[in-house]
Amino acid sequence: MTSIKAVAFDCDGVLFDTVKANTAFYNRILSEFGKPDLTPSQFRYVQMHTADGAIAHLFPDPAEFETAQSFRRKMGYVPFIPHMEMAPGLQALLDWLKGRFRTAVVTNRSDTMTRVLTEFGLEGAFEQVVTALDVTHPKPHPEPLLKALTAFDASPDAFLYIGDSPLDEQAAAAAGVRFAAFGNNELKADFHVTRMAEIRTILNGG
Repeated sequence: MTSIKAVAFDCDGVLFDTVKANTAFYNRILSEFGKPDLTPSQFRYVQMHTADGAIAHLFPDPAEFETAQSFRRKMGYVPFIPHMEMAPGLQALLDWLKGRFRTAVVTNRSDTMTRVLTEFGLEGAFEQVVTALDVTHPKPHPEPLLKALTAFDASPDAFLYIGDSPLDEQAAAAAGVRFAAFGNNELKADFHVTRMAEIRTILNGG
C-alpha cells in the first residue's frame, strides 16, 4: 500500500501485551482500599482509558478518587513494567519500517510511556510519541491522531493507525485515518490483523 506514509501504534494490546501488568497494577490499588479485584468489565475499561479515567471509574466517590489518585502516583507503574510482554515480531517490523515510513505511538498512557520504551530498548524507535499528557482530549477524541498527522505533515489517507479497542476505532474514524484492528475482529476497520508481520504485508500492498 504505497499511499501510506506514516504508521502509528497504540501501546496496550498492540505494542505490548499488558494484561498481566495492568491487572496487577489496578488490583494493587483496589486492594489498598479494601476493594475486590477487577471484574472483567472493569478491566476492559481501564485497559482502554487514561489512568485518570481508570481511577475515576474504579473510585467514583470524589473523596476516594483523590486518595486513590495520590496512592497511584506515589506507587508508580515502574514495578509492573516487567509484567509487560513485547508483541512478537515487533522489533523486526520496526527495523523494516525504519527509513520507509514515519512511525509514532499514539496512546492513552501518560507518564509511563517513555519509561516503558526505555525498559524495552525502544527509545528512539518512534519519531513521535503522543500520550494523554500531550493533548487536551485523549482517545476516543481524534486529537492525539491529529497531533501525529500534523507532526508528519501527512494527509489522513496516508496514515495507518493500529489499535485494538473501541476507543481506537472511534478515534481513527473521527480523524479520518486508515485503521488496522489488532487482534479484535469485532471492530470496524480497514484491516484486521493478529500478527505484526501482517502490518508489513499491508504496507507492501499484499
